[in-house]
Amino acid sequence: MAKKRPQTKAERPQLSDAEVPVVGAREPCPCGSGRRYKACHGRAAAHAATELVQRPFEGLPGECDWVALRELVPAATAGLTLKDGLPEGVPSVTLATVLPMAWPALRRDDGSVLLGLQNDTASGDLSRDLADILQRALQADPGTPVQGRRAPSGGPRLQDLLDLDAPFEPVVHSGFEFWVPDAENATPEVTASLERANAAAIPTAKLTGVDAAYWCQTPEKNHLRWVMPHPEEQLLDALARLHAAGRSSLGEGTRLVGSFRAHGLTVPVWDLPSGVTAEDVEKPAAEFAERLAAALAADEPLTADERRARGGLTNRQVTLS
Repeated sequence: MAKKRPQTKAERPQLSDAEVPVVGAREPCPCGSGRRYKACHGRAAAHAATELVQRPFEGLPGECDWVALRELVPAATAGLTLKDGLPEGVPSVTLATVLPMAWPALRRDDGSVLLGLQNDTASGDLSRDLADILQRALQADPGTPVQGRRAPSGGPRLQDLLDLDAPFEPVVHSGFEFWVPDAENATPEVTASLERANAAAIPTAKLTGVDAAYWCQTPEKNHLRWVMPHPEEQLLDALARLHAAGRSSLGEGTRLVGSFRAHGLTVPVWDLPSGVTAEDVEKPAAEFAERLAAALAADEPLTADERRARGGLTNRQVTLS
């Protein structure tokens, strides 16, 4: 009998954990281990997805504005300062709410980097995912977008890459023209994406007299959405005290209607008459900030009326993330 020749397997390229793509749970793991994905790299991916970081932007300058740009503001940008300075060939790094075709990041032709904030991420730590995207964008070829992936476990976070002493100063735009410095040479895909984004953008403005408060205009009424850094329970108590005393509004025809919960922070929301502009609400918002500071300092138990007001506010709270 002829002897069977020993079979040799071609060597598979070795992939790092971050390079292993996501596949179906019962499919062979792309790393070449021979095991099913769910029993190999899928196990780490599932674990990472459940490790939710409640406040991913905690410790960054302007944490409240980071939350607002992630969840509330359609079109805005903010310059970012890297802790170790800009790499050679990268003139600037800019955070943007949204990028064309929902790209996570873009290395422009001139070498500058745009980092998109409003994107789906693969793990439970938004800061780590964004840091991974930023690092890859800094090394990408000019003129190319950067796609998302599962960030390596133990990789750096934004808090490790950014200068924590640099100010964070968002600029709100009326549209997404900042995507295309040279609109005449934009691709048809980018032009179409720009048109769709501009059509869907809600007019928004950032108040100048208080931190992280954003006015927006809708067909029925206007709103003020104000991201606040205070512990949730303490803030709800303070809002309840003001609401029960009839001091929670921002002027005639305005009303505190509830709040969002987003990335570990609370975002009170006021309904405003359609004629009330961002400029109109600047002074009332500053006055409310003073009333809120006094209510936050109070430590006596809530009265019956205040408890009822707090229950109403809690029942109208919506969790965004």
